[in-house]
Amino acid sequence: MPQSQSTPIEFRDERKAGRLLAVEDGAVVGYIAYFVLAEAPHALVAVHTVVEPAHEGRGIAGGLVRTFYGIAAAEGVPVVPLCPYAASWAAKHPDQATEPAAEVVAAAKAQLDTDSDLW
Repeated sequence: MPQSQSTPIEFRDERKAGRLLAVEDGAVVGYIAYFVLAEAPHALVAVHTVVEPAHEGRGIAGGLVRTFYGIAAAEGVPVVPLCPYAASWAAKHPDQATEPAAEVVAAAKAQLDTDSDLW
């Protein structure tokens, strides 16, 4: 049964695991799988956004992507949204999501192609 008062979602960057987690009441309810581009400018590359089915429709995916872009901005690096959801969110929020340079996108795709463990 859904709670009438939902607990705030906490976002945790698990950089070594390549996950930005959305946590509610101690449980992971969603995440972005990502990697850091090996070469400069060391962009954060979003590969997949997942929200557990029981938690869909609550804005968690959007919160994850917004937080992801915030982390990249704080680090002074671009985001490459290879994940379709992240790319769609970025297109709808150009004020919060600057478009990465084409060569950075190409480098991210090349790195992903050579290492399937990244996602």
